Amino acid sequence: MTSSELKTQFFKYFEARGHKIIDSASLLPDNDPTVLFTTAGMHPLVPYLMGEKHPEGTRLVNVQKCLRTGDIDEVGDATHHTFFEMLGNWSLGDYFKKEVIEFSTEFLLGILKLDKEKIGISIFGGNDDVKEADTESENHWLDQGFDKKRIQHIKENWWGPAGETGPCGPDTEMFYWTGQGEAPEVFDENDEGWVEIWNDVLMQYNKTADGKYETLKQQNIDTGMGLERTLAVLNGLDDNYLTELFQPIIKKIEELSGKKYEDDKRSFRIVADHIRSAVFVMGDPKGITPSNKDQGYVLRRLIRRAIRFAKKLGIDKNFTSELVEVIIPIYQDDYSELKDNKSFIISELIKEEEKFIETLEKGLQVFDKLSSQNKLDEKTAFVLFTTYGFPVEMTLEMAADKNIKLDKTKIDKELKQHQELSRTASAGMFKGGLADDSDNTKRHHTAAHLMLEALRRILGDHVEQKGSNINEDRIRFDFSHPDKLTDEQKQQVEDIVNEQIQRKLPIHFEEMTVDEAKKIGATGVFEHKYGDKVKVYFMGDFSKEICGGPHVDNTGKLGGFKIKKEQSSSAGVRRIKATLN
Repeated sequence: MTSSELKTQFFKYFEARGHKIIDSASLLPDNDPTVLFTTAGMHPLVPYLMGEKHPEGTRLVNVQKCLRTGDIDEVGDATHHTFFEMLGNWSLGDYFKKEVIEFSTEFLLGILKLDKEKIGISIFGGNDDVKEADTESENHWLDQGFDKKRIQHIKENWWGPAGETGPCGPDTEMFYWTGQGEAPEVFDENDEGWVEIWNDVLMQYNKTADGKYETLKQQNIDTGMGLERTLAVLNGLDDNYLTELFQPIIKKIEELSGKKYEDDKRSFRIVADHIRSAVFVMGDPKGITPSNKDQGYVLRRLIRRAIRFAKKLGIDKNFTSELVEVIIPIYQDDYSELKDNKSFIISELIKEEEKFIETLEKGLQVFDKLSSQNKLDEKTAFVLFTTYGFPVEMTLEMAADKNIKLDKTKIDKELKQHQELSRTASAGMFKGGLADDSDNTKRHHTAAHLMLEALRRILGDHVEQKGSNINEDRIRFDFSHPDKLTDEQKQQVEDIVNEQIQRKLPIHFEEMTVDEAKKIGATGVFEHKYGDKVKVYFMGDFSKEICGGPHVDNTGKLGGFKIKKEQSSSAGVRRIKATLN
């Protein structure tokens, strides 16, 4: 089965059961400061999971572009990726546990024809917060004919909430046996022969500010099926990189390196995965460039890590652009933005390659100096990596050539401490947000609408939103504009926004098609794919914008608007930080 066939089967099955197909949201999330990238299908749907009405109804199905780097060190094995596609079906206060388990069983066995004897199930086994195991789900699986020995209770089977408070609940996961021989009689998720392919999240509770778990009035279903893993399983493969999604990339790396995949699978996989991820990040409608902050930093790390492992394979020349030429044709039918942004992707990758080569050269000079002075130790190896971006593996290899022994465990300890500090700083930066549905977050989100319209009136219609990070403390908003704003322009924007606040404009939304939204002059990122219907939010007679919500119901509730900072975000993109008082 091909990836296209799998997607088609998934959509067809759930469409027949009342689900509306919605398009993938951007990899760069709007108004969710808890994450840098869309890491799961639920992120773009948080407002609807929390009660906002979705224009397509209560049953949805989609495939969502996702990016995760939390387990980047595991990329290189047969099943982990940074970028991946997630198939999902959704119930917004409609069906619940019984129905979703019936759907999951019927799709896996009846549509995909998987072997029931190779399926294992995990359910929530109870934890310190919620004592009771999810025996309701267990009974539904038993009703579907699964053996009790193949159902494992796991206390970690819990999702959410996305913020400090909000919807959350148990989940149940489906695994498939890809190991040698027959599947064990008893399912154990810790056995590497079992590969997770589908996850049904059962949003049953609301976590309150005082840490209590109350039953939700709107109980939701959120499922996620990893496309790459499932595709491998369906084709009898124990390695995702042998599927049609990766083979053209792998073969190109073989051609460039003169080596075979079997010679160094880990390096091949890392290069293929990371460059694929970079292509999707830069090819996104809100695509960004490599930098030393936020999403740009993650992108830079992915590209440079790919270059490092390419060098390990013996690829010395610029190679990333050649991989782009094989990656885009794999995905352009589903994601036309990749083809549209091809020249941008290639030019940025080439620039980043050249920059990293310079970095490596500087690192080599420092390495030679330290080693000649007998000052090369675990501490300096760590500094070489953090200051010059010089790979630890290269330091270890070159030190060995000079008969200098370094303890990798000590370097790893330094790196772990560094990562913990970075992670703590990032948690401080991105805490809170739309996911907690706070009043201040709604106010800032609403003010961002007014600010965008004000920017368009002052700077011109070329201004479009390129990203945002909004929480209860402030607005961070990226928009397309080539030049720094003058003090006069910033003051004009502030004055316009504050005028609309003083007018106490009523706010409401109307559901309509994208074409209808365009006809009435609503703003939106029209390169992005929307569903059949969208919500258009009206701020009185001042602005009309496609958005999912949530917002306050009157601009008079916003208070005073103030721009705190305006700066460059990336080429042709400016960033404003603003607050309300």
